[in-house]
Amino acid sequence: MRDARHDREAAAGLPPGDVIGVLLAQHSRIRELFDAVRDGPADRREERFLELRVLLAVHETAEEMIVRPVVRKIGGERQAAARDKEEKEAARALAGLEKLDFGSARFTAAFTDFERAVHEHADLEEREEFPSLLRLCTPEELVRMGARLLAVEKAAPTRPHPSTTGSAAAQWALGPFAALLDRVRDAIGSASRH
Repeated sequence: MRDARHDREAAAGLPPGDVIGVLLAQHSRIRELFDAVRDGPADRREERFLELRVLLAVHETAEEMIVRPVVRKIGGERQAAARDKEEKEAARALAGLEKLDFGSARFTAAFTDFERAVHEHADLEEREEFPSLLRLCTPEELVRMGARLLAVEKAAPTRPHPSTTGSAAAQWALGPFAALLDRVRDAIGSASRH
């Protein structure tokens, strides 16, 4: 398993805006947030978990909408289907974690399993999908994909939606509506915490 430092260094070696660089930088931040939730102060656990939830939700949505169709197109149907399935399972697990008490033993056990699954998923993307993209896409195509990925993330849902996760078509059809509802819920939740 890679670590956050490795992902940051790999991302820094790619052209600015390159989709793989963007995703590696996000993988690095995801790893840091897992550490912060697991090992950080208990009074900040929920805050860090909510930050992790948002990042994972927008990251996975954008991958499904921008990266997976390209991976399928360049001959990686099996890889893309496997990553989509993992993301659907992760969305269910993340939604389940949100319902648990952040200080409970159940949360800790479920979070540990979830962290392991997310790291395995990211490692598979980095070993299987990213090399294929680097080999079969031009640098210009990778930068265009990076710009599209970041644009999608700005409008992506901020919560896991297992009914749409794993399907680019469902994300394109229902994602904007889910994102709007999520952002309203996030604003209400944030206002009630202050």
